[in-house]
Amino acid sequence: MPRHPEPRTHASGWTRRQSLRYITAGAMGLVGLPRAHPAPASPSPPRTRLRLIGEARLPHRFQFQGSTVGGLSGIDYDDASGLFYLLSDDGSSINPARFYTANIAMETRHLGEPELRSVTFLRQADGSTYPAALRGIDVPDPEAMRWRAASQSLFWTSEGHVLTGAAPALRESRADGTLVREFALPPMFDFQLNQGPRINRTLEGLALSPDGKRAWIAMEAALRQDGPVPTVQADGGPCRFTEIDLSSGNILRQIAYVPDAVPGAPVPPATQADNGVTEILMLDAQRMLVLERAYMAGHGPTTGNSLRLYLIDTRLGSDTLGLPTLRPDIYQPVAKVLLADFSAFTGAGAGPRLDRLDNTEGMCWGPRLANGARSLHVISDDNFSSRQITQWLAFEFFD
Repeated sequence: MPRHPEPRTHASGWTRRQSLRYITAGAMGLVGLPRAHPAPASPSPPRTRLRLIGEARLPHRFQFQGSTVGGLSGIDYDDASGLFYLLSDDGSSINPARFYTANIAMETRHLGEPELRSVTFLRQADGSTYPAALRGIDVPDPEAMRWRAASQSLFWTSEGHVLTGAAPALRESRADGTLVREFALPPMFDFQLNQGPRINRTLEGLALSPDGKRAWIAMEAALRQDGPVPTVQADGGPCRFTEIDLSSGNILRQIAYVPDAVPGAPVPPATQADNGVTEILMLDAQRMLVLERAYMAGHGPTTGNSLRLYLIDTRLGSDTLGLPTLRPDIYQPVAKVLLADFSAFTGAGAGPRLDRLDNTEGMCWGPRLANGARSLHVISDDNFSSRQITQWLAFEFFD
């Protein structure tokens, strides 16, 4: 999502609200169900469920096979080929909408350098590439991508383009970029005069169930009729997460997720600060990881970015699919558990450390480590800006 003009990182402490959210579902750790009601708050945050393996970076505006590499907002991994798929959110402005494949060497305590293998341009139904905003109506804004081994195909979301009327979309494409289908989404996701999604705050997240039969799509922010965006003083309105049957295309259900308040004030106070959902990932058939990314202007590359990883159980919370407006008295949002604040990996400390965080928007499972643990990979969207970086981080995930 090309929004933040400068690099971002954050190293704030815990709030009482965060402690309560942990305790609300605290008994489960990573197994079982969260409790429905919060227990008394604890002053201590939970144990971080991640161990940093290492960091890699791609050069700014790296030229590869006739394309400019950047804006990487989606990542996924194919275990059979050992390839990572990297989705650029370039809406055909620099080059046509596209994705890359890459290899990266990884050991239990070391991450190597990424090696790009191919670039593939996404195609419309007529076989042509997607146009830029000034050249067409079906303008893409790619944000999230998932590989499905059973169909050897890729599912990807587009945030749409309000000025051309291109609605947010979920599409399936073959590995060669040709279009398989576009899913019919609820009309609530169409841009409308007085309601519907906010510009650049639509379908940021995409997750597939482990059996590959269902998908979840996640809004970055609340629909306009559902509530406000987060502020420094208050949590945001509910983001709608929608479950889809991939065989029939039927919409199955929907839950509401409330993103945190912006964790710090911008400098000066009237400048930009925001927070929202940038990616989701299934932990198992029902439990989901949710990545929240916040930005606070004026803090520079080491203190302006916040990344927090939460756990939810999709079986909890009300089904909001039939509710045109989410008023607080008619639905129950899903409970959330903080698993990691990425500021824990910055600054001084033992083990690998990061000198900054950036605009992280992609998240996926990678290959198993030698000890059998899962590896979790995240990647940042540099917005093609020289003041930001394409940062690839790998973690060991503690189940």
